[in-house]
Amino acid sequence: MLLPFVRQMPKGGDLHNHASGAIYAESYIRWATSDGLCVDEKSLALSPAPCDAGRPELKSALTRDGGLHDRLVDAWSMRNRAKSPENGHDLFFDTFGKFGAASRVRGGDVLAEIVSRAAASNLQYVELMLNPDSGGAMQAGRRTGWNDDLRALRESLLTPADVPDGAPRGLREVVARSRVWLDESEARKRALLGCSTARPDPGCNVAVRYLYQVLRALPPAEVYAQMVFAFELAAADSRAVGVNLVQPEDDPAALANFRLHMRMLDYLHTVYPAVGISLHAGELAPGLVPPEELRFHIRESVVTGHATRIGHGVDVMHEDDPFGLLRDLARRNVLVEICLTSNDTILGVRGRGHPLKTYLRFGVPVALATDDEGVSRSDITVEYVRAVEDQGLSYRQLKQMARASLEHAFVEGRGLWTGPRGTVRVPPCARSISGSMTRSASCRTYLEDNEKARLQMALEEAFADFEATIAREAASGAR
Repeated sequence: MLLPFVRQMPKGGDLHNHASGAIYAESYIRWATSDGLCVDEKSLALSPAPCDAGRPELKSALTRDGGLHDRLVDAWSMRNRAKSPENGHDLFFDTFGKFGAASRVRGGDVLAEIVSRAAASNLQYVELMLNPDSGGAMQAGRRTGWNDDLRALRESLLTPADVPDGAPRGLREVVARSRVWLDESEARKRALLGCSTARPDPGCNVAVRYLYQVLRALPPAEVYAQMVFAFELAAADSRAVGVNLVQPEDDPAALANFRLHMRMLDYLHTVYPAVGISLHAGELAPGLVPPEELRFHIRESVVTGHATRIGHGVDVMHEDDPFGLLRDLARRNVLVEICLTSNDTILGVRGRGHPLKTYLRFGVPVALATDDEGVSRSDITVEYVRAVEDQGLSYRQLKQMARASLEHAFVEGRGLWTGPRGTVRVPPCARSISGSMTRSASCRTYLEDNEKARLQMALEEAFADFEATIAREAASGAR
């Protein structure tokens, strides 16, 4: 009874979703076969053509080897992870290098699969982490080199003195090319879903915004160039709403340069104060890193890195003065993106070992998220079911997390709620009734002008419809 109830429940937004990791391996196999990609039959990694004896075309290899399909699915996801000699952490992060070649030229297909699945799970909004620049920012960083003067280095990246033939003339040209890529990918998504037809896929109605994901395990010059690009993209295109740092938090380069990365963000926040910052922080557990590395990442991400959202936050109780940190997160209204399946499979953290209920106890806003639903073989419905079965959460708490996901989304415009913890509507919509088509003119205007408020009102109306349906079914004995 729980699964169909939760699947039908409105869920607001998924704020922590890596686009490439959201795709199921079966889709990557289908696309790679169609695109003529090659496969290394030992490492099970894809690569572009031309193929050779050691890297045959995937299509022919699948025909010749009946077991290859299943081995690929297992290597590109956490399916059957118990049978793997690798630990969950390494198995998870190793998948991306294996299927990566299949995702690079399939931007629209990736978007279509994500929003179609989101709609089936009753999500209204997703923020996707991706890299639309195809490595352009990293290349600019390598050409420019490192300079500890962050202001001067930013200027050099934006207006380089020397540019090789054929290379973009600064990061703003990379931004322009990336916007074209987004245009083309979104057009492909709409075509695949039939968004202009009489029977569009429900995914057409899922709102999408983008976070640029900075690869933080690279040299400082390349990391900073990606950051500058991310902020420039968000300043130029309303679809891009923020920045995040990705790759394993325990990577040696990520650990060694953590405070430098926060200093980079601290400076760029002064230049682009309106750009959203959500950071992976605390995706660590004892034994994965030395104890000293568990003591400051979350706090530094908020205080120095200006993050208004934290991804994972699993090691919060290992931070210096954890109770003071929890109170500060609540005071600052910093939301923690909770990824239960991911935390279980990568870190082995579940049940009472997970800090979700601690965050709730201290009044820290939280929202459930998928992280990499394709790699994890999950979806947002599974995350909500886990919240009930593994964490003992109530419907009221699930509903509050769904609301929080939209309240803390980086989508443009003001919200529907005002006052402490979003319990009172903004004056223009104070008298509009959820589930009713009757809205005041002032409320209609407010919703038209503020996309965040429009999404939040749609969520409230979806909750009203959902709860009325459940009540009718309960009264008739259908449940």
